[in-house]
Amino acid sequence: MAKLNYSRQREAILDFLCHTTSHPTAEEVYRHIQDIYPNISLGTVYRNLSLLVEHGQALKIQGEDCDHFDGNTEPHYHFVCDACHHVYDVDMEPSDQLIQSAGHNVPGKIRTHSVIFYGTCDTCLSDKN
Repeated sequence: MAKLNYSRQREAILDFLCHTTSHPTAEEVYRHIQDIYPNISLGTVYRNLSLLVEHGQALKIQGEDCDHFDGNTEPHYHFVCDACHHVYDVDMEPSDQLIQSAGHNVPGKIRTHSVIFYGTCDTCLSDKN
């Protein structure tokens, strides 16, 4: 994989992703980065997010309505709310047993895995009551 050339804008995007747990959308990243780089375009943000994901410096969580991004590239799980589409980190250790079990059923060697749980978050559940 080719090394990325340095870009101040890309570094600002990565820094934002690494210092938030909100799993922002590209548009949310764009709004934040505009405060620092007022002339940045949404297209530039999208291209840089794609590069960061492609080079393993960020994760993309595909949501039903749009993609969300995460600066934490360590193996961990996510929960996506069906109602508000918010993405949460799941506070649990990744399962070696899951990798081992899946390893018996795939035609190759597993490098990593991703698990996304779907349901309704507590906030949305309490709003229904």
